[in-house]
Amino acid sequence: MNRPIRNIAIACLVLFVALLVNINYVQFVEADSLNAKNGNKRVINEEFSRDRGAILVDGQPVAESVKSKDDYKFQRRYPDGGLYAPLTGFFSYVYGRGGLENSQNSVLSGSDNRLFVNRVVDLVSNKQPKGGSVELTIDPLAQKAAAEGLERLGKNTKGSVVALDPQTGAILAMVNQPSYNPNRLASHDFSAVQKSWDALTKDKNQPMINRGTQQTLPPGSTFKLVTAAAALEDGVVDNIDDQIKAGSRLTFPGIQYTLPNENGGNCGGDRITFERALNVSCNVAFGALAGKIGQKRLAEQAAKFGFGTDPLDGLAANASRFTVGDNKLEAPQLAQSGIGQYEVAATPLQMAMVAAGIANGGDVMKPYVVKTVRSPNLRVLERGNPERLSQAMSSSNAAKLREMMISTVNVGTATSAKIAGVEVGAKTGTAQSTADRPPYAWFVSFAPAKDPKVAVAVLVESSDTARDEIAGGRLAGPIARSVMEAVLGK
Repeated sequence: MNRPIRNIAIACLVLFVALLVNINYVQFVEADSLNAKNGNKRVINEEFSRDRGAILVDGQPVAESVKSKDDYKFQRRYPDGGLYAPLTGFFSYVYGRGGLENSQNSVLSGSDNRLFVNRVVDLVSNKQPKGGSVELTIDPLAQKAAAEGLERLGKNTKGSVVALDPQTGAILAMVNQPSYNPNRLASHDFSAVQKSWDALTKDKNQPMINRGTQQTLPPGSTFKLVTAAAALEDGVVDNIDDQIKAGSRLTFPGIQYTLPNENGGNCGGDRITFERALNVSCNVAFGALAGKIGQKRLAEQAAKFGFGTDPLDGLAANASRFTVGDNKLEAPQLAQSGIGQYEVAATPLQMAMVAAGIANGGDVMKPYVVKTVRSPNLRVLERGNPERLSQAMSSSNAAKLREMMISTVNVGTATSAKIAGVEVGAKTGTAQSTADRPPYAWFVSFAPAKDPKVAVAVLVESSDTARDEIAGGRLAGPIARSVMEAVLGK
């Protein structure tokens, strides 16, 4: 064989080997990632012709596949429309998947490696492959109570409610207002789907974002719980009856700015107890405490409660923050941060975690929403297990802060959370925004105080309420109470 022919033969052999290697790499190494890629039409066509598994709440489907009379054989359906949309997300031929429909897709579609035996059995018996099911931790009564509470504030209301089991981290409710109807995106009328998508994505109220996990806003006075925890942990304050600075305004040497209390009051005097400071939500007291604690320790305390992390698996989320980046705070900025203003921003999920951590003896549990994952034959593939995220404070200091929150319900600003026969702890918040929009109304709570079963965070971004009537206790408190009552069976 002459040399040119030999070179060509070697080159062809190299190319052939490279082709074989590439084919095997795609089929065996990249197969899972390519199949999981949102928008893969071949995979979507196959999935749309398959009996996709259900997403369940208390044994009832909140997302399911029913037989259709078109080429795709099955139609995805959401029986409760927008009630569970922040959790389920959507399953669309045109726009792919969102929420748990996306993060749990391998099980729901039946392509998960743990379902390999099921697929083989279906193949041998000439049956169409089926997807597994995903059951959520949601309490349906709490979910409905949260939605109804937001709806009562008017059709223009924007807000979110998140409820947790403090002892496990299980999410008991997660509701948005406004929400959206995922059935509009699951339709097989693709022209109608495109119109719905355009309307939803262009809506200035952003109905498709999960406000409970993605919307970060100033938490206002609910953040005083973090400041109070830091004060107790650092020994700046030892007991709830210790006297601390109060008065009508907090001044800063050499700086003209002063920090006032809401409505210009003096919180009961120039010196008041630590407990009273929380009861009346005294800005001056907590601004002064923030200065004594210092930026570093206050930021560390926030981080212990989960700020700066994305603790929830399976749903899109934004981390809450104490400051933007590594900004060094001046004294007035630190004081404002201590009362949940300036650059502090939190999600409702984060503030529910703060309340839950205090209720749970200082232990913050990692939140989770998937209770059980099962195969089509109901074999359990996975269970959601309680996992401690961090110890935010000692049990003794958590007990002191719980007592202060109970007192805030009994004699302070959070009386709207009272439940007959149940000891409740809570904190209100009214966070200032820009001059051209109303304040944000916040409320966090837990119950029962000695054996906590539920912790709630409510955020009302806006409503039909007059600006001068907006307050956390007035708007958000009754919603938190109704959610707690639903969980407790009251």
